[in-house]
Amino acid sequence: MLLHKVETWHTFQILCAFSGFARVSDYVEAGLGPNDDRNAPRYLMEQLGLRGEDNPAELSGGEARRAALVRALAPSPDILLLDEPTNHLDLPAIEWLEGELADRNAALVIISHDRRFLANLSRVTVWLDRGKVRRIERGFAAFESWRDDVLAEEESERRKLDRKIEAEEHWMRYGVTGRRKRNMRRVGQLQTLRENRRTYRASAGDATITAGSAAPSGALVIEAKNIGKSYGDRAIVSDFSIRIQRGDRIGIVGPNGSGKTTLISLLTGALGPDTGTVRLGANLAMATLDQGRESLDPTATVAETLTGGRGDTVMIGGQPKHVIGYMKDFLFAPEQARTPLGVLSGGERGRLTLARALAKPSNLLVLDEPTNDLDLETLDVLEEMLGDYAGTVLLISHDRDFLDRVVNAVIVPDGGGRWTEFAGGYSDMLAQRGEDLSRDPTKPAAAKEQRETRAAGPNGAKQPKRRLSFNEKHALETLPRTMAELQAKVRTLHQQLDDPGLYARDRSAFDTTSAALAAAQTELAAAEEKWLALEVLREEIEGG
Repeated sequence: MLLHKVETWHTFQILCAFSGFARVSDYVEAGLGPNDDRNAPRYLMEQLGLRGEDNPAELSGGEARRAALVRALAPSPDILLLDEPTNHLDLPAIEWLEGELADRNAALVIISHDRRFLANLSRVTVWLDRGKVRRIERGFAAFESWRDDVLAEEESERRKLDRKIEAEEHWMRYGVTGRRKRNMRRVGQLQTLRENRRTYRASAGDATITAGSAAPSGALVIEAKNIGKSYGDRAIVSDFSIRIQRGDRIGIVGPNGSGKTTLISLLTGALGPDTGTVRLGANLAMATLDQGRESLDPTATVAETLTGGRGDTVMIGGQPKHVIGYMKDFLFAPEQARTPLGVLSGGERGRLTLARALAKPSNLLVLDEPTNDLDLETLDVLEEMLGDYAGTVLLISHDRDFLDRVVNAVIVPDGGGRWTEFAGGYSDMLAQRGEDLSRDPTKPAAAKEQRETRAAGPNGAKQPKRRLSFNEKHALETLPRTMAELQAKVRTLHQQLDDPGLYARDRSAFDTTSAALAAAQTELAAAEEKWLALEVLREEIEGG
C-alpha cells in the first residue's frame, strides 16, 4: 500500500524540502516508484499551472503548495493524508483538485476549514473536541447539525447534574438523618457529583464579533462608469461599470493574478482609473482587512497590536473598551495579552487581524480573504456579523461556502480585463454563467513568458525570479495612504483655482497654485503607476 501526505508547511519549510533539486520536475519525479506512470507529473503540473523546468528555489508560496500537491498525487497512492490542501490555492485550482480527488479510488484523510471542499469529498467526519475524538458515519454536510445536537445534549446533562447537586446539598442540610452508613454513602455520592461538575469542560464558546459602526452612508455607495486600468499592454480592468447601493454585499472572485485587488482598489478610490470615472457616495467610513498578516510585527504583543501600544483600552466604534475584554470577544485568553505575535498560530493571527480591522467605525467593509486561517466556529460568527452589518461589504474570497452565505452579487473576470457582475452567491453565478472559473490553458505559460522577459538580463539569460524586497513591501503598505493624501491635495488646489477672481486678484498666487497642482498630479500619477506595478507583481508571485 502506498501512502502519501501533504502537510501544512510554511513556505520556507516547503522550499527546504526542495533543496537539492534543480527543477520542479526533478522534485516531483523523485517521489515516483519504478512502476508509476512517468507522464502523470506532466499532466498534473499542466493542470496546476506549473512548469517542470522551473527552479524550485524560485517558486512563490502558491507555486510551492501546488508542487507539493503534484508530488503527492503523481504516484496515485492508496491513501492520501491532506492537511489544509486548499491553502494558497485559488478557486480554479480548488475546484480542479476537488474533481481530481473525487475521481480517484484512493482513501482520503482531510483536515480542512473549507466547508464546501469537505462536504463534497467526505463520507465520514471525525471531530476533535476538547481532547475527545467523536466520529459520525456521515460526510461533513451533516456535521454542523450533529455537532449542535451533541452540544445541546451536553448542556442538558450539565443542567441535570447541577439540579442533582442542589438536591443532594439540600438533603445534607435538611434531610432526616438515617443510618450512619447510608448517610456516608450519600456524602460520598455528593462529593463525586461535585468532582464531575468541577472537571466538566464546556465548549470553548464562540467569538463575539462586532464591527464598529459609523453614521449611515448615502444610499449610493459607489458608482463606476466605464472604468479601465492597464499595466503596460496588459488590460487589468476594461470598460467596467457598476452601481453599489447601501447594504449590498459584493464578492469578487477569480484566479490569482486576475486583478481582484486592483479592481477593489479602483472601486474604493485607492487607485485612480486610466479611463472612466468612479464616484464615491456621501459620508463613507471605510474599514479594510487585507491579507497582510505577515506585516504584523512578530515582536509586538497581542495587547500592543490591538491598542497601538497606547494604554490598555481599544476604541470600538468610538467607545473605549478594555483590551482584555476585547481579546475575549475573539477567543483570546487574558494571559495571552503579553504573548508575542511570532508564536501565535495562523488561526490566532487571523482572529487578531480581524479584531484590529473591525474596531474602526465604518459603514463600508473591504475584506480581502477574511476567512484565511479562521476555524469553523469563528467563520460562523463572522458570517452572522456580516449578515447583521448595517453598512456595505466588498470582499475577495476563495471560500465558496462563505460567498454563498454572505454575498448578494459576485463579480467575475472574463479575460482581457473584462469583468461581469452576477446576482446571488457563488453557486448562483455558476448556474447563470454555465461554467466554472477554469483558467485559460494558455495563461500560465503566457504569464511565465512575460515574467521571464521582464526578468531577463541584457544578454537574454534567465535571471532569478523577482521577489518583493523589504522596500517594495513597505511601498505596497504606504502608497495607498500617500495616494489618498495627494488626491486630497489635488482637490484642495482645484478648489483654489475654481475661484474666478484669483487670476485678476493675485497673478502670482494663481501661477504658484497652478504649478503646485501640476506637480501634485504628476506625483499622484507616478505613485499610482508604482503601486499598480507592485500589486501586479505581488499577485503574480503569490498566484504563481
